[in-house]
Amino acid sequence: MDEGHAVSYKLLKRGTAVHSSDGEEIGRVERVLENPREHIFDGIVITTARGLRFVDAPEVARIAERRVTLSIDAAEAAELPEPDPGAPEFKANLAGGRLSRIFGGAWRRK
Repeated sequence: MDEGHAVSYKLLKRGTAVHSSDGEEIGRVERVLENPREHIFDGIVITTARGLRFVDAPEVARIAERRVTLSIDAAEAAELPEPDPGAPEFKANLAGGRLSRIFGGAWRRK
């Protein structure tokens, strides 16, 4: 599968496939979490067969246009925790357009 070019977490689209390090698709991106004070990637929330799960930033090995690859295998991914409801959340800015995505405006705080 062509996963596309590597991209910033700020350009990551909702619905992007999430794969474990052993190649199994474990879910889809639901939302991106960021530490707004330090402007750093905190992790992603993914939709899985078991519901929403939180993937911490160190467990994300690569973010590309059409695929997120984790640094953990499918067995470890099955043990991911539910997201903390207090974390800052961002939703896709669908009205932003192409230039907005290029300049990091693809996600807006809920």
